[in-house]
Amino acid sequence: MCPWSSCKHTHANNMDRECMSMLPGVCEVLADSGRPLLDDTSLEKLLDWFTGLTQSGGSLLKACPCLLELISAVISNASSDPGVLSFTLKLTGLLAASEDAFKILQEASVLDVVFSIQHWKEAGLWEDPCVRIGWIQGLKNFLQHPKALSFFVKSEFIEPLLQLQTDSSLFVASAVNQTLAHILLSFQPDSPVGYHGVNGDDDRCTQTSIHADMFVAISAYLKESLVPRANTQLQRSLQTLRLLAQLMAQARPPLRDELLQSVSDALEELVTAGSSRLTLPLMDVILAAYSCGADEHFPDRRVDRLLTSMLNLDDPSDLIHAAAACLRRGLRHPPHATQAVRILLLPLEMTSSQTLLEAGGDADERQRSSIMEHLKRKSSCISMICVCLTNLQQITLMPPDFLPCLPDVIVAAVLSLLKICRSVSSSSGSSEVCRNIIGSIKVQKCALEALTALSSSAGWKEKTSDVLTVLIGYLDDPDSDPTVLHKSYQAFVKWTAVLTDACLITNQLRLDLLRVVRKRACDMRWEVRDSTVEFLGHLADVRLPLNPAQEARDASEALLGGSCTAPLIREALEDAEGYVRASAVSALVRTLEPGWQQGAALSTQETETVNQLLEILSQDTEGFSRRAVVRYFTSWFSSCPWPPPPLLMECVRTVLSLGSADLDWEVKVHTLELAELLLDDALQGRRGHAEPSEPLCTLSHPYGVVSDRVHTPHTHSGAPVGGVEWDAAGAMSDLVEGGVVSALLSGLVDCDRPVGLKACRLLMRLRDAVRPSSLGRPDASRVTCKLPAGGWGREIRRILGTKKTCEDSGAAAGLQEVLTCLDLDERLDVLTRSSDHVHNSPLSLLQDILSTHADPDTQGGQEVISDCY
Repeated sequence: MCPWSSCKHTHANNMDRECMSMLPGVCEVLADSGRPLLDDTSLEKLLDWFTGLTQSGGSLLKACPCLLELISAVISNASSDPGVLSFTLKLTGLLAASEDAFKILQEASVLDVVFSIQHWKEAGLWEDPCVRIGWIQGLKNFLQHPKALSFFVKSEFIEPLLQLQTDSSLFVASAVNQTLAHILLSFQPDSPVGYHGVNGDDDRCTQTSIHADMFVAISAYLKESLVPRANTQLQRSLQTLRLLAQLMAQARPPLRDELLQSVSDALEELVTAGSSRLTLPLMDVILAAYSCGADEHFPDRRVDRLLTSMLNLDDPSDLIHAAAACLRRGLRHPPHATQAVRILLLPLEMTSSQTLLEAGGDADERQRSSIMEHLKRKSSCISMICVCLTNLQQITLMPPDFLPCLPDVIVAAVLSLLKICRSVSSSSGSSEVCRNIIGSIKVQKCALEALTALSSSAGWKEKTSDVLTVLIGYLDDPDSDPTVLHKSYQAFVKWTAVLTDACLITNQLRLDLLRVVRKRACDMRWEVRDSTVEFLGHLADVRLPLNPAQEARDASEALLGGSCTAPLIREALEDAEGYVRASAVSALVRTLEPGWQQGAALSTQETETVNQLLEILSQDTEGFSRRAVVRYFTSWFSSCPWPPPPLLMECVRTVLSLGSADLDWEVKVHTLELAELLLDDALQGRRGHAEPSEPLCTLSHPYGVVSDRVHTPHTHSGAPVGGVEWDAAGAMSDLVEGGVVSALLSGLVDCDRPVGLKACRLLMRLRDAVRPSSLGRPDASRVTCKLPAGGWGREIRRILGTKKTCEDSGAAAGLQEVLTCLDLDERLDVLTRSSDHVHNSPLSLLQDILSTHADPDTQGGQEVISDCY
């Protein structure tokens, strides 16, 4: 009998008996470290499983003594595989997290050996990073109770743990930080008096005393390692700052206060040293201490002094990044927030020649001088300008008292930068600085993003015309990059959407925009054509206010005229690029939806467009375009008043037929969404609103047609609608003749799970609606549906054949009988499981581990493929 057979075959926690019976064999495999596992992730998965079991309660070690035997065997084997050894260290710590298991492991003298660094050094295994990580994470796992803490201190683990913070492996160093933070945060005292004068039971006093000793050791190390004495120590300082930021953010008083007091001198020395690489981590520490203080409006004087020093750094790049960090963390303390705003606006003022700041004193002049020297170097200039532009929205969201100028002046500065980038404007600033940003795509993109964000700010009204003019200039520029053009379109739509007076749009602006859009719609680059078509669609969503005597109209008509937009979009339907065709379909929805909602009759051109869309659905080779077409008809059907026009219903039948047979699974899901709308109307007997069975747009795509209108499917209540008895037979016949039932049955047996799942849920709704018990009479039993001889019809007949004799090929079957015999509830249960629910299980994992170590002769020389657990 194998030495692992002592594992008790009792139900512990939620472990399956079969899994428990296999665990001794798995332990034997893991102890046989001369043959490492083929799948190196199996051990992590096994540890995850054990972690889940321990968290559910009970003692894993008592239920499975074979785990203790595994640990003993691995630690006594000098040739243990490093991966298995690392797993064993983590497992030991996980087991020792329970006080009862900790006692068992300590009595077995396992803990002393497992966590003995000297033992692993003598075995020649300590040099492997995964062994060191296993040791660190093992310690972190068991440090959950006072006994473990006492063991940690008595074993003098704190010194080697601190030394590993500068390990050559970043993973090891990161694990050390996590463990040190865990030690200080998990056992920190709650008493406001800190480590002195603690009253209470002996265990609590002992724990507090131990924690105080560790705090002294850790804080002394932090203080010593914060300031790098050489460039080789920068990594150590970086790791220390990361740890300190975590501690400052999560520690409670008194730990946070005592920690700050301990390291404040070192932090001040680090600020004075001025290492650029440490600027942002240092700001993280200072701002964490600042925001977690007792009162942010009256911060700790030490933190206040540190922050003041950071906002007066000599290096311009460090200064800009420190100011940006303040805004990102939401700093609102007036002196510091105001100073950060001034720092970030200063480079923009010097480059754009807009007066954003009032003249300052000598300190301000020194900053200007150093920043100017920085801006004269191209790479540093572009980087600094982009940082400032990125934070403009945060600046404009500040209280007015924090801003040195009005928002429209900031908008003017951005416009000036955009003009300089295109060489269409001169600046009174340094010509050398201006040359650095001319033609810079990075600056252009950041400036356009800032301009888009500024559209939501107040006080910009006077600049609207200037903004749109500059944007048209970018759209017209032959040298504009496709991404710059795309962002220009986005900014144009945003600024148009916030217009309060259409009179601000001049005739010249309309003519320029029309010319530019027509030119870009024929651009050689498909990305530009795509952005242009998207722009036309988004512009149609914007409603422009006119004078009080007129109703608002969409911006597309107001700016471009109806004679331009529709032809450009229709031309894009024939574009050589699938993305452009899909965007054109999406734009059509946005431009035509208002007419659909009003029930307007289709023009001859619109009817021709419908035929063109059906041709795309049946012949287009790109899935993007076909998905967009299906969503087009879904939007049309859900938008138009009841009853829908005959042309639409004829098209819907065609879409259901083509879409359900498409090779693209997203096309089929979108087709089922259209079928759901038809099903809702049939079950309600009219158009209405009710809670959806599931969202219609759960599978969105950037090039799918997604209308802003919310399409809410309906649910059948079984009650008469409007006092009229529901004609179940008539409704079911309509669903059969309209192709809805065929689309649902086809989707049910589809090989793509999302399609089958959607179809199954809809068929269950239909089944529940036609049950005699739900209607009071079996009038729907007369409705039949024809099952085709091949394809999905053959599969449905096969399923029905398990319940009754199969119908003749191609014969009609009773709809109610089909829905009853399909076992939809069981099928739904199967479909809702993940596709790997069998393989993604602890049982499969254990089988994989055993199979990879089976006798090669029994495998027939075949490769063992592990499951994706």
